[in-house]
Amino acid sequence: QVQLVESGGGLVQAGGSLRLSCAASGRTFSSYAMGWFRQAPGKEREFVAAISWSGGYTYYANSVKGRFTISRDNAKNTVYLQMNSLKPEDTAVYYCAAARGIYSDYAGQYQYDFWGQGTQVTVSS
Repeated sequence: QVQLVESGGGLVQAGGSLRLSCAASGRTFSSYAMGWFRQAPGKEREFVAAISWSGGYTYYANSVKGRFTISRDNAKNTVYLQMNSLKPEDTAVYYCAAARGIYSDYAGQYQYDFWGQGTQVTVSS
């Protein structure tokens, strides 16, 4: 069992930056691929970014590529999402998720076994 707790959300002006963190419980964090997803009001939850268990591979949605960076610190059981050049359309609840034993389709929500409770990100224009 893995418990995930997100933090770092808040209100920021367009063009600003935020850094989200997701702290995981358990001693097997380093064996999980990690992903960030988001859900805007009235929309379905969508993939944002993912990182392999080793941190050697990263994946991004086209809408955030070049602006967001996912990283992880296995010694701290934490995954991060650095968000730069934020836009109003980035406003959403951001969720982190953990997946074990995946080697493809990191964007697929069905792959993820554990989810956090989410953190709100609001970008004002």
